Amino acid sequence: MSNKRGPMKVAEKPKNFKLAIKSLAIYCKKYWVVIILALLLAVGGTVLTVIGPDYVAKITDELFEAISLGRDVNLDLIWNVGIFLIIIYVVGALLNVIEGFIMATVTNRVTQKMRYDISRKINRLPLRYLDSHPYGDVLSRVTNDVDLIGQSLNNSITTLVSSIALFLGSGLMMFVTNWILALSAIATSILGFIIIALIMSKSQKYFIEQQTSLGNINGQIEEVYSGHNVVKAYNNERHTKHTFDGINKKLYTSAWKSQFLSGTMMPLMQFIGNLGYVVVCVVGAVLLIHGHITFGVISAFIIYVRLFSQPLSQMAQAFTSLQSTGAASERVFEFLGERELANESNKTKKLENIKGAVEFDHVKFGYNAKDFIYPTAPVFKTASKFAKFNKISGIIPSRCAYDPRKLIIKDFSVSVSPGQKVAIVGPTGAGKTTLVNLLMRFYEVNSGEIRIDNVPTHSLTRENVHELFSMVLQDTWIFDGTVRENIVYDKKGVTDVEVVAAAKACGIDHFIRTLPHGYDTVLDENTTISAGQRQLMTIARAMVQNSPMLILDEATSSVDTRTEILIQQAMDKLTEGRTSFVIAHRLSTIKNADIILVMREGDVIEKGTHEELLAKNGFYATLYNSQFESDE
Repeated sequence: MSNKRGPMKVAEKPKNFKLAIKSLAIYCKKYWVVIILALLLAVGGTVLTVIGPDYVAKITDELFEAISLGRDVNLDLIWNVGIFLIIIYVVGALLNVIEGFIMATVTNRVTQKMRYDISRKINRLPLRYLDSHPYGDVLSRVTNDVDLIGQSLNNSITTLVSSIALFLGSGLMMFVTNWILALSAIATSILGFIIIALIMSKSQKYFIEQQTSLGNINGQIEEVYSGHNVVKAYNNERHTKHTFDGINKKLYTSAWKSQFLSGTMMPLMQFIGNLGYVVVCVVGAVLLIHGHITFGVISAFIIYVRLFSQPLSQMAQAFTSLQSTGAASERVFEFLGERELANESNKTKKLENIKGAVEFDHVKFGYNAKDFIYPTAPVFKTASKFAKFNKISGIIPSRCAYDPRKLIIKDFSVSVSPGQKVAIVGPTGAGKTTLVNLLMRFYEVNSGEIRIDNVPTHSLTRENVHELFSMVLQDTWIFDGTVRENIVYDKKGVTDVEVVAAAKACGIDHFIRTLPHGYDTVLDENTTISAGQRQLMTIARAMVQNSPMLILDEATSSVDTRTEILIQQAMDKLTEGRTSFVIAHRLSTIKNADIILVMREGDVIEKGTHEELLAKNGFYATLYNSQFESDE
C-alpha cells in the first residue's frame, strides 16, 4: 500500500442516489473522453439498427405488389436492398464489439483505481475509525461494492445509452413513416414509463438496505470466524446463530424486495410491447383498408414496435443495475470521504541517531462520541441520548463514550532517561495501552505534549515516530509467507545470519528447523503453529528491526514459564542501551525494570523500582501480593 499522499477525488459523502451517481461520474472524469467515444459507437450501432426496418418495408411492398399484380418480382431491387441491410448490420455489430472492448477496459481500470484508493485510504484513516467499524464491513466495500460498481459500469451505461438512442430513433422513424401509427404505439408506451418511475421510487431504498446488510453480515461472519474458539468454549453458538439469523433475515428481506420490484419491470415491459403489437395491427388494418398506408408500412411498424418496446425493458434492467450501483457507490464514497489523518507533508524535521529520552508533559486524552462519527455529529451529554443515536446509526456502543468530557489519561507526566526500561502496570482500564498508543501517535493527545529527545512528537511525521520503535503486541500477527519473510518483514538488508541469531535468541530456532523447509516453510492456513510460537516469531521480528526504542505490550502472555525465561534473557540483551516500555503483569518482566509506573484511572499514582514500591506498601504492593506472589 502506498504511503504517498495526494488529494482524494471525492470529498463529500453521498446522501442519496443522485449524489452517489454524481460522485461516481466525477470519479470517472479521467475516462470521460473514452466513455463518450464508446457511447457514440453504441449510438452509431443503434442508428444502423433503426434504419433497417424502412428498407425491409421496401422489400415487403415489392413482394406484395408483385403478388397482387401478378408480375415478376424485381430481384435486383431485393438483392441490392438485402446487401445494404447486411452491410449496415455487420457494421453495427462491429461498432458494438469495439464499444464493449472499450467499456470493459475502462471499467476494470476504474475498479482497479478504486481499490487502490481504498487501500491508500486505509493507510490514512486514524486508528479510531478501524476500532469503531467492523473489519468485515470495510472488506465488503473493497470487494462486493467495488465489484458491483465495475459490473454495472460495464453493462448499464452503454445499455442505457443505446436503449435511449434506439427508443428515440425508432420513435422518430415511426413518425417519419406514419404519424397515426406512431402516436398509437407511443400511447401504449407511456404506461411503461409510469411503471418504471413508480418501481424505481419504491425499490431504491431496498437496494441501499441490501448493500448495508451485506456489509453487516460480512462483519459478523469475520468476527465469529476469528473468535470461533471463544464461541465454542462459552457455548455461545445459539446466540451467535440468532444474531446471524437476524442479520441474514434483514438481508433476505431487503434483497427479496429489491429484486422482486426490479424483476417486475421486465414482464411488465413485455406486456407493454405485446400491447403495442396489438394496437399497431388494429390501427394499421384500418389505415390499410382505407388506402392510407401500404402493407410494407405495417410490416415495418411491427419491427419498429419491437425496437421501440425493447429499449423499455433494457432501460428497466439498466435502471435496476444503476440502483445497485448507486447503493454501492454511496458506501464506497462514504468510506473515501471519511476524515483522514492530518497531512504531514509540510513537516521536515526528522529524528536520527536518537538517544532515547522520552517525556510526557501533562498529557490528557479521552475517547468521545465525536471520535467515531462524522464531524457534524452532535455531542451527547447523556447515555440515553447516545443509546438512541446508536440504535439509529449502528455505532458500536462498547467502543464509544457518550460523555465527551471523560478522560482516560487525566494528567500524565513522567520523564524517562535514555536507555531506561520502563514497566507500566495497573488494573484493566487504567490507560496502559492508551499511553503506548499516544507515544506511537496512533492517537493524538487532547492537551499536553510528548517529547522524544526534547522534540515534540507532533512536530515529527508519524512515519518517523514509528521508525523509532519496535513493537511486540499481545495479539500476534503472522502473514502468509515464509518464516524468514515473517521475521524480516520490511527490514532491508537483513542477512540470514541475523535472522537465525534472532530466532536463537528467542529460543525458536530449533522449532523452525523441525518445519518441512525450515526458514523457507510457508506459513499459511494449513500450517499449524501454537500461539506461543507465533509470539516468539513476532519477538524475533522486533529484534531484527533493531529500532532505537522498544514497546512490549504483554509480549510474553502466550508462552510458558520456561520459554518466558529464555525470552526475558533475550529481551534483556535487546533492551540494553535502548529505551523500552513494557506493559506486563508477570513478575519476570517487571522486577528488573529501571522504573515502574503504577497507573490507576489514567493517573500515575506510584513510581519507582520494584524494591522501592514494595517498601512503600501501597497500591503496587497490593498488586504484587495478589498477582505475583505465587511466582516466587
